[in-house]
Amino acid sequence: MNGRVPRVDVNFRVLRTELRRSVAPWAGGVILTSALAFLYLVNGSWWTGTTAWTAQWTSLALWSRSLLFYLWPLAVGFGALQGLRDHRSRMVELLTSTPRPARHRAAVPAGATAITLASAYALLILVGGVQVLANTAYTHAGWLPISLVGALFLVAGALLGMGVGRALPSALTPPLLAMSAFAFTALMHLSLGRTATTDPAGGFPITHPNRVSLLSPEVDEVHSALVTLSASVHIGQTIWVLGMATTGFALLIAATRRTRLLALTPVLAGAVLALLVLPSDPSRMYVVDRTAAELVCDGPVCVTRTHEDRLAELAGPGKEALRLLRGALGGRAPVSARENTAVQAEGSTPKWSRTTVLFDFDDDLVTAAKGRDQLTWSLLAKGLVPGCTPTGWSSFGDDQYAQAVALGWVLGELKPLPGLTAGMREDADAKARPVWNKLMALPRGEQVSRINAMRGAALACTGDPFEVLSGRGAR
Repeated sequence: MNGRVPRVDVNFRVLRTELRRSVAPWAGGVILTSALAFLYLVNGSWWTGTTAWTAQWTSLALWSRSLLFYLWPLAVGFGALQGLRDHRSRMVELLTSTPRPARHRAAVPAGATAITLASAYALLILVGGVQVLANTAYTHAGWLPISLVGALFLVAGALLGMGVGRALPSALTPPLLAMSAFAFTALMHLSLGRTATTDPAGGFPITHPNRVSLLSPEVDEVHSALVTLSASVHIGQTIWVLGMATTGFALLIAATRRTRLLALTPVLAGAVLALLVLPSDPSRMYVVDRTAAELVCDGPVCVTRTHEDRLAELAGPGKEALRLLRGALGGRAPVSARENTAVQAEGSTPKWSRTTVLFDFDDDLVTAAKGRDQLTWSLLAKGLVPGCTPTGWSSFGDDQYAQAVALGWVLGELKPLPGLTAGMREDADAKARPVWNKLMALPRGEQVSRINAMRGAALACTGDPFEVLSGRGAR
């Protein structure tokens, strides 16, 4: 034995010393605690329905990524603060005069920052993951790329901040850089990264994410447990963050103005290459996870693999609803009931099927149903009047009145719709009862004819089903 200390042990000691004397642990602590505080103290859509951040693995990954709208600017700001350390200690000239290569000196603080930020993000995922394990039996690895890219964004942002902080050693650099990063993420999701269009079916204004928006670390809100990011998005974003991280590290070791200008090449090249790889079609950005959307059936009633644990509860009411519809509508009745796997843009007009009752576990009509009878009524109502409220919007009015009348027609008496408050229930009864009484007074053939006309308008979303039931025609 020659008494030499192993190189690995030396490197570990250097890294441990760096962790004690840098802002990296503070950055990781702030990232983790602020993310958990935001999720637990703010009551938002990440706590509701099948897309709650603790309900499914993909939802957990996407909601965690959505927090990067402010976590990423924080990482950039902390990185810039770390990059000022040598300037504040007035050691720049001393360090540059040492024989140790600049890349070795830069690797230690960069590594410490990367480890703490990645660990903080991993702990955030771990906190949510423990709860996901308790809430779902569906496990898969498709969520991992979403989270890995999120961690890379934090690390790359911090490295870029460190490089800019060292290149522009001013006390104003960290706050200005953090504010610029925040403005970037905000603009990507408010204007620059959105393309405004009009829904051709309903004429409602809608917006789609465009290719540029995918340069932002933030993702759109989670509207479906079946939606994930496509592989091309992962690849393009990885290219972008690697270019960003390379530029940050290059700025850390650059000593002249010329080398600092050259250090900008990777981030610019990364942006160009990423835009070539990232999809331009919104339907290829946020896509349906085919494995999660696989149907698991009990006879004519099907749910997705994601919600397979709900099938036993739904099979009986679903079959009973189909039997009642067949008795009421005859050959025009739907022959199956299944969970809706279609993914449509926010604000677009829903699309329905004449042969299948499509339902969604996030629909108040279904989620509020208590017991077998109410669940049967909910599926009956969805089969008769599925609703034409634009995707992602909420409303109360003629669709609910029509559902109450149509449901009452099949059952022979008016029943309260699940999911309505006491005030809504009273309003629905007041509007629906006169129309129901008038409908039930008609000859049976006229009743069926009016119900079929109402259902046609409801499925096509081209008329007002309640107006049809009232005998006043289309809207």
